[in-house]
Amino acid sequence: PSMLKALFPGNKKTFKPKKNFPKGSKLHELHKYAKETQKRTLGAGDLRACVALPEGEDLHEWLAVNTVDFFNQINLLYGSVTEFCTPQQCPVMSAGDLFEYHWADGETIKKPLKCSAPEYVDYLMSWVQKQIDNEAIFPSQIGVPFPKDFRQRVCTIFKRLFRIYGHIYYHHLKEIRMLEAEPHLNTCFKHFTHFILEFNLVDKKELAALQPMMESLHIV
Repeated sequence: PSMLKALFPGNKKTFKPKKNFPKGSKLHELHKYAKETQKRTLGAGDLRACVALPEGEDLHEWLAVNTVDFFNQINLLYGSVTEFCTPQQCPVMSAGDLFEYHWADGETIKKPLKCSAPEYVDYLMSWVQKQIDNEAIFPSQIGVPFPKDFRQRVCTIFKRLFRIYGHIYYHHLKEIRMLEAEPHLNTCFKHFTHFILEFNLVDKKELAALQPMMESLHIV
């Protein structure tokens, strides 16, 4: 996050960084391990080692700490283009001409809603943060079990966060290049996508919007 803040000091709207796992807890130690592994392996280009489940660790815990990290990362990346991503410039949430996304969360908005890209992202990030903040879904205390549908929830979160990358690559790459942040965007995207593929979190048809980018970055 410090590198991102240095790149993008003028973010107008971002969500508060989440989530601090209690010091001394298993999740806190796992989070530290994930960060240390990222520093060691991302620079060397060894993304497989970066995303792999550490030996002997719980899959749900690994999914939890990484979901929080990717949420924070994408939040800051999108924050870099918020002044360009306006309802006037981006009246629909899309990734190119072939992929358009409507918002529905199944609770407050049940019928898919056509909305601008910034509105969609606002709905999405608020929806993710609400789940991350919910101890019944993302427990941070030792001994509190994950819900039975935890993996399904994580899959939906990753599917929707992927769409933000799609929107940035198709509609805001010029601004990212202007900020000289394309290499960083690519590294974040490669890490995110390798994690998705490692744990089969998102259906291939949902990844199709960025298939050419994934191929050019040698992700697939």
